[in-house]
Amino acid sequence: MTLSLPQRRAPPSITAGHENMLQLVQLRWLAVAGQLVTILLTHFAFGIMLPLTAMLGVLVGLVALNIASQSFLRRARPITNSALFAALLLDVGALSAQLYLSGGATNPFVSLFLLQVVLGSVLLERWSTWTIVIATSIAFALLTAYYRPILLPPGMAQSLFALHVQGMWACFALVAVLLVLFVTRINGNLRAQDARLAEIHRQAIEEEHIVRIGMLASGAAHELGTPLSSLSVILGDWRRNVGIAKDADLVRDVEEMQAEIKRCKDIVTGILLLSGDARGEQSEATTVRTLLDRVVADWCAARDFSNAHYADDFGPDVRVAADVVLQQVVFNLLDNAAIVSPDAIDIELSRTGDDLVLTISDHGPGFPAEQLANLGKPYNSSKSELGRGLGLFIVSNVARKLGGQLSARNVPGSGAEVILRLPLNAIRLNGDDDAG
Repeated sequence: MTLSLPQRRAPPSITAGHENMLQLVQLRWLAVAGQLVTILLTHFAFGIMLPLTAMLGVLVGLVALNIASQSFLRRARPITNSALFAALLLDVGALSAQLYLSGGATNPFVSLFLLQVVLGSVLLERWSTWTIVIATSIAFALLTAYYRPILLPPGMAQSLFALHVQGMWACFALVAVLLVLFVTRINGNLRAQDARLAEIHRQAIEEEHIVRIGMLASGAAHELGTPLSSLSVILGDWRRNVGIAKDADLVRDVEEMQAEIKRCKDIVTGILLLSGDARGEQSEATTVRTLLDRVVADWCAARDFSNAHYADDFGPDVRVAADVVLQQVVFNLLDNAAIVSPDAIDIELSRTGDDLVLTISDHGPGFPAEQLANLGKPYNSSKSELGRGLGLFIVSNVARKLGGQLSARNVPGSGAEVILRLPLNAIRLNGDDDAG
């Protein structure tokens, strides 16, 4: 399965809505089972004649509601307060129908209305909760006047009070068990939600820290760029100076200074890249095929890596603006692949629509599940060394800046596959079309 970046968790509101609806579904299954057992025992064991067809029909309706709710849960859309409110109102209606068919307010199970009120107070917004209170109160009041009387068998009328007390006990036990199950689950959900919020807060602090460092580093790097370029020009002039050119020691010193200046400029470029400056200042006109051919060749030469298999399936070439930032992005991906797969890596350049697609496959052990789930986040690495885990973070940050995306997946029995997609419009030279 491909994971697109930036990787995001479901918002807490979406998660909470699904969990609350799941609680209702599970409690409704328990209610259906309890009502079915109670109806069958009352009718067949105690000989109290009940309208089985109608009462079982209400249970079928509850089963259908649960099936519909489970289907709704499988969707990625958020479950709103209105959906939960409607589900609870249907539960209130079903309970009212069952009580109407079995003695109305004289049925000791009439106190199950309180369970609906408790559920509403926990799961719903305030106005919805009060609506549930009003609905259950009206239903209770109506059931005192309108209901279908229970037909008791001969000889049971004398023990009606004892039977009523037993029913009240059964109702109390049922409500107590359901409330314990429900409240325990809700507390678990609240603890999980608190843990998620704490994790989000921690990540926000880390990301804010990274942003602050990036802004500081980016500003410093931009300030250093101009004097380094000036020094580079001055050293170039010195090297061409006739007086200096005659002195071998001075020439060697100038060359060493030029090498150090170049090293400083590379460090500055790396800082700009890490801070999210997706386009460098040293851009040049080239084409996609020329750029990738050169980058792959340079990387193989720099790393002394001879096991890279490069396939070009890009199609008609496109003129683009290449800079060291884009080159470093590809270097980072190739470095990661070569570390876990020194024997061979596969590189494929292709095009999908107006996107450049670079696929790099290795033959290593693949990404650990946790690392794959957090792909593109800083310091997300299976290596314990300090500072590891920034490579893919840099790549995903640059890709996001350019409007592209990074994705990765494990290929069973073959290793891992990392795919970089970049819109050609983001790197194409202005006004240029395909190069042919």
